[in-house]
Amino acid sequence: MIQPIVHAATPVTLLGGADIDAGDLNMCLRLAPMVVAADGGADHALRAGRSPVAVIGDMDSLTEAARTAFAAVLHPVAEQDTTDFEKCLTRIRAPLILAAGFLGGRLDHTLSTLGVLARLRACHVVLVTRDDVCVLLPAGESLWPLAAGLRLGVLPLGAARVSSAGLRWDLNDRAMAPDGLVSSSNAVASDPVRLQVAGPVLLTLPRQAAGVVTDVVLGR
Repeated sequence: MIQPIVHAATPVTLLGGADIDAGDLNMCLRLAPMVVAADGGADHALRAGRSPVAVIGDMDSLTEAARTAFAAVLHPVAEQDTTDFEKCLTRIRAPLILAAGFLGGRLDHTLSTLGVLARLRACHVVLVTRDDVCVLLPAGESLWPLAAGLRLGVLPLGAARVSSAGLRWDLNDRAMAPDGLVSSSNAVASDPVRLQVAGPVLLTLPRQAAGVVTDVVLGR
């Protein structure tokens, strides 16, 4: 059994090594001031003047400056069967993780990140980019209070079935898969949106919906 490194009763910001827009970082820190870094993500923390409570990973992309600055909180995980993102998720216990710096860089890293979400069924993790917030939908039914007209994507990360109410193009117990039906350019028709899912399905929304997404994940 993997032993947790970080135990938090409040949301955590997790920083990866890919590019992070200043707006992404500021939004994450406003919602989740506690910082954990995945390997080279520590350099983002260093540049922002933030001290992570832990730096987790194989440490193969950490600069010497960050290694020195955060020497007291380095937690090397040497095995190479998992990514730094997975190393972090399996060692952080928190009600919500806002993860920035994991999408928008190398395609293989992006696909690996999404694969980790699906495999771990990590519905408490919200991925943040300059344009979007993304979260894995919980199994069963969930309600999303979203403004009409808002862009929305329902993207299967594996074999899934999805029903919806409140979308411009609703889904009625539709079989979905990455190599089959996806709903990449949908929109909100009425508030709230009701989604019923079985299988790993990613919900994507504009970054302006981050507050709504975090509230739903936290059960507020």
